Amino acid sequence: MMRITDVVKNLIIINVIVFFAFQILPGARSLFQYFVLYDFSDPRFNPIQIVTHMFNHGNFNHLLFNMLGLFFIGPFLEQAIGSKRFLFLYLAAGLGGVVLSQLFGSGANGMLGASGCLLGVVVAFAMMFPNMEMMLMFIPIPIKAKYLVTAFVLYDLFSGIGRFNDGIAHFAHLGGALVGFLLVLAWRKYPDFLK
Repeated sequence: MMRITDVVKNLIIINVIVFFAFQILPGARSLFQYFVLYDFSDPRFNPIQIVTHMFNHGNFNHLLFNMLGLFFIGPFLEQAIGSKRFLFLYLAAGLGGVVLSQLFGSGANGMLGASGCLLGVVVAFAMMFPNMEMMLMFIPIPIKAKYLVTAFVLYDLFSGIGRFNDGIAHFAHLGGALVGFLLVLAWRKYPDFLK
């Protein structure tokens, strides 16, 4: 197993601290609205939410699965592309999630979480290591990264277009995935970009 890298470690720490601060610190709930992204036309919208929502999670399972994905996939990618690029990818993917979710209105009740960031990381990983075999936690069958990630993206596309009312911001996932895809293409064409 690969050693956890610095940016991945710090991102996990920040996400865990933010989540548990809202759970246990008295008075922290009064700041919760600043860590949820509302539609730009919503009176509750504040520009700081564009970034802060990426570090908050709706419940423990949401936090756990996002951080496990980051823990297991992030270090491979961070070592391959470098810490600076990895942090840029993570944050840019989160912003890509904001753009698509705002364009397609999938965050009307507020959106939070690092899923858009994570999908950007996962897509970039699959592009760089397409034949690496991965396994889902509950399905212990090895699947090549390129196939598994394609299935994730198609699921989000199908669910987003179908407007399933499942509480998941599918277009945020797709925005993150798109940014991950475009950044890897850019780094292949311009190897010194953000080195």
